[in-house]
Amino acid sequence: MFWKSSCNRGRVGPTIRQEYPSEGRLKVSDLIGSRKEIFSITEETSVHQAAQYLREKQVRSVGVMNASGKLTGVISQSDVSDKVAAENKCPAWMKTSDIMTRELVTVTAEKTLDECLRLMEQNGIFHLIVLDERGEFRGMLSISDILRVVASDEKARADLLEAFIFPQR
Repeated sequence: MFWKSSCNRGRVGPTIRQEYPSEGRLKVSDLIGSRKEIFSITEETSVHQAAQYLREKQVRSVGVMNASGKLTGVISQSDVSDKVAAENKCPAWMKTSDIMTRELVTVTAEKTLDECLRLMEQNGIFHLIVLDERGEFRGMLSISDILRVVASDEKARADLLEAFIFPQR
């Protein structure tokens, strides 16, 4: 039913590292490097089970794998809402392969977060598929992951500025 991965990375939420790469540009690897598992389901999983899985894992999107473990698509809460609920179809009778998105936008761990944001904006999407150097599925990067890092960075800058303007005496 659900695809189990032996990979030690996945969607647990990004660990925001305070020490940034020496070149100053955060990369996908800086966000996903500490993830412990990859969330995915199979093409044969019912849409109802997929929706339950999304809720259980508290994610908005997961990879869909074929029987041989190859990534073939993505299913999101929007897919369930737009292609099933809004059409008054029965999610228990439909497979994820019936409604999944097959045109995937992918990145590698070396992409910068700026490049990822541009890809999301250009394609009107909120998640990117992360592939390793062999082209294998290594998880997903969401707009929320990126915004969490950006917000943390801005807060750190504001704190630094505040400490400079109002030094402790």
